[in-house]
Amino acid sequence: MADFFQDLPARALAACRSLVPRRWRSDVPIVPVVRLSGVIGFSTPLRPGLTLAAIARTLDRAFNVRHARAVALLINSPGGSAVQSHLIYQRIRALAAEKNLRVFASVEDVAASGGYMLACAGDEIVGDPSSIVGSIGVIGASFGFTDAMRKLGIERRVYTAGDHKSMLDPFLPAKEDDVARLKAIQQEIHDMFIALVRRSRGDRLTGPDGTLFSGEYWTARKAMEYGLVDRLIDLRSFLRERYGDKVVMPLITTERSLFGWRRPGVDQALAGVGALAMSESSGIGFAEELISAIESRSIWSRYGL
Repeated sequence: MADFFQDLPARALAACRSLVPRRWRSDVPIVPVVRLSGVIGFSTPLRPGLTLAAIARTLDRAFNVRHARAVALLINSPGGSAVQSHLIYQRIRALAAEKNLRVFASVEDVAASGGYMLACAGDEIVGDPSSIVGSIGVIGASFGFTDAMRKLGIERRVYTAGDHKSMLDPFLPAKEDDVARLKAIQQEIHDMFIALVRRSRGDRLTGPDGTLFSGEYWTARKAMEYGLVDRLIDLRSFLRERYGDKVVMPLITTERSLFGWRRPGVDQALAGVGALAMSESSGIGFAEELISAIESRSIWSRYGL
C-alpha cells in the first residue's frame, strides 16, 4: 500500500502528460515547418507573391514554437525578386541566430534563382532526386516595339528631366549605353548572389565556378555532386532520421483574420478588397490579374513546370 501512494504522483504526472498534445510536450522533438511557395516578390492585390511582408509573421511564429529543436523550410519557388529573396533569407538567418536553432531546407519541385537563395538560408539542403536546383544568375527581359510602331505610323513622344530617365523604354530603340548600365547592375547583383552561396555552402561547393554560377540549373541529384544539395531525401524521412520517429512537424501557416481570411499582411489584405471593387467597376483588376498570371506562368515554365 505504501508503494502505491509513493508511485501516485508519478502516475498522475504520466496520466496528465498523455492528455497534453504532443506538440506542446517538452519530451517530444518538435520541428515546425514553413512552406515558401510561389514566385518571389511578383504580386498583384489578388495574387500576393512571396515577400517578406507576407511571410514575416509566419516565420516569427515558427521560430517561437516552444521546445522547437529546429525549423524546416519547404521550398517550391522558381525565383523572382532579388531584393525580396535576400530580405527573406536575412530574416531567416537572423531568427536562427537569435533563437539558436538550426534550419533545414527541403526542395519540392524547384528551388531556382531566388528560390535557391531561400534554400541557402538552411544549414542543410535536401531534395527529391528530380527536384530542380540552381539558376544562380540574374535575368532581365523586355520587348521592343519600334518596328511595329513605325509600320502603324505611331510616334512615341517622351519628355524627361534627366538624361537617362527613359532608359530601356520598349517603345524606343535600344541604346548601347543603357544596355551596358543594366548589365553592370545585373553583375553587381550576381556578385552578391555568388558571395551569399559561397558563404552558405562553404567547403561543400565542389563544382567549377564557371558552371556553378553560370545561371544553369540541374536536378538535385546532379546538384548534390556540385555541393549545392546535401541529401536526396524527403523532409519527413530526414527529420525522423535526425530526431526519431516521434518527431512532430507542425505546418506553420499564415494567420487568419476575424472573418477567416488568410492575413499575409494588412496592406495586402486591404489592397485585395480594393482590387475586388475596382475589378467589378472597371475591369482593370481583371486585366492586371491576367497579366500577372501570364508572367508568373512564364517564370515557372523556364524550368519545365
